[in-house]
Amino acid sequence: MRLSAAAVDALGNDVAVPSYDRTAVTPGIVHFGVGGFHRAHQAMYLDRLMSDGKALDWGIVGVGVLPHDRRMAEVMAAQDCLYTLVVKHPDGTLEPRVIGSIVGYLFAPDDPDAVLARMVDPATRIVSLTITEGGYHVNQVTGELDIAGLEADLEPGAVPSSAFGFIVEALRRRRAAGVPPFTVMSCDNIPGNGHVARKMLASFARLQDPSMAEFLENEVRFPNCMVDRITPVTADADRAALAERFGVEDGWPVVCEPFTQWVLEDDFGGERPPYEEVGVQIVEDVEPYEFMKLRLLNASHQALCYLGFLDGYRYAHEVCQDKLYVDFLLGYMDHEGTPTLPPVPGVDLDRYKHQLIERFANPEVRDTLARLCAESSDRIPKWLLPVVREQLAAGREIKRSVLVVASWARYAEGVDEQGQPIEVVDRLRDKLVERAQHNREDPLVFISDPDLFGDLASDERFVTPYRAALKSLHEIGARATLEAL
Repeated sequence: MRLSAAAVDALGNDVAVPSYDRTAVTPGIVHFGVGGFHRAHQAMYLDRLMSDGKALDWGIVGVGVLPHDRRMAEVMAAQDCLYTLVVKHPDGTLEPRVIGSIVGYLFAPDDPDAVLARMVDPATRIVSLTITEGGYHVNQVTGELDIAGLEADLEPGAVPSSAFGFIVEALRRRRAAGVPPFTVMSCDNIPGNGHVARKMLASFARLQDPSMAEFLENEVRFPNCMVDRITPVTADADRAALAERFGVEDGWPVVCEPFTQWVLEDDFGGERPPYEEVGVQIVEDVEPYEFMKLRLLNASHQALCYLGFLDGYRYAHEVCQDKLYVDFLLGYMDHEGTPTLPPVPGVDLDRYKHQLIERFANPEVRDTLARLCAESSDRIPKWLLPVVREQLAAGREIKRSVLVVASWARYAEGVDEQGQPIEVVDRLRDKLVERAQHNREDPLVFISDPDLFGDLASDERFVTPYRAALKSLHEIGARATLEAL
């Protein structure tokens, strides 16, 4: 049965479907970056609310701005914006649910005016973002705006083509029309994501119109939040299992783990959905929770992915069923990540860390190491290098963090320990691979990029163990290096 509004009514009891009248749902949120994570997380929470008869005026209209978003537009159009969220339990149980909270999808390159019209509409009270870490155009060392990729939107009279361009132009039009600004809600894995969104958008606006920058900084709300749910890339096997076991043909289902968490700062310019009624933690200060997640979960993903890949593993659950790697990850979390964390209200950190290992080891999720290894230049500087710097400042150990950086440098060489090619996926791929391929003759070449590493290449406390780790990875490989550690 091909997924559509007409087909939903015919689904059996094995698949949960929206219990609310979707024709009664009206748009209230515009979301940039409708991928797997958004559909497994923020859209799921709204679907829960709607199932309770609430938030029916908070339907989501998705927006795609990149060429590859056209495929999502096609699937959404074919399926009335419905999709199946499949929760994968460790015992093999699949729990499918059709999500109905997305009520529209706009492919911006085809109709930018439609996107702006929806954003300017007073009914749109939140614009949310999952545009990846790189989508905020932050220079990793200076913390200032990097306009690469935004030049077209800065031309006088330009039609917006980026999320930044659309947000600033929509706010400009709302301001001119006397419509209150929407809240901008970043849901990306960036420390202080709301603060970063405000700063980068204001910096971008300042290049067009300084008064708009001042308006953004003073009148628009940017709540911080921490989001968490492991959501691997949908595989053909996932589509096949959904069709075979449940009779649902879905062009782009989403698979995820059972765990989900959303910690959200209560800092909205106007109304918001009653998220707290479906498990969202509404707090005054998100920072302790986001540091916990970024420096334990996200940094641990980096700690396992390069070493595991070099060692011949291809899935996160394989790595986390290997005691050598589990001990390494817990060692990193206990001795390097945790000492840099502020107190986290209401969280047992020891339990949280062991729960992370259990989550990573879920064999049904089948999260690929290739996914975790992608876009490292946007991840390592935000998730792991702050740990290194804080540990160095306090005179504490960094040996595991250093090995992770060295394993990234070794991975970026583009060949694994079995001599097989590695497809390095990164917006800076060419530069990274070119540097990494000179690792053997110049061991510091990879970390000598100040835009990524700052001055770490001149700090002997980092350089000495880094040289040793990289040499060991070259001479005896990832597994033996871990055993020696």
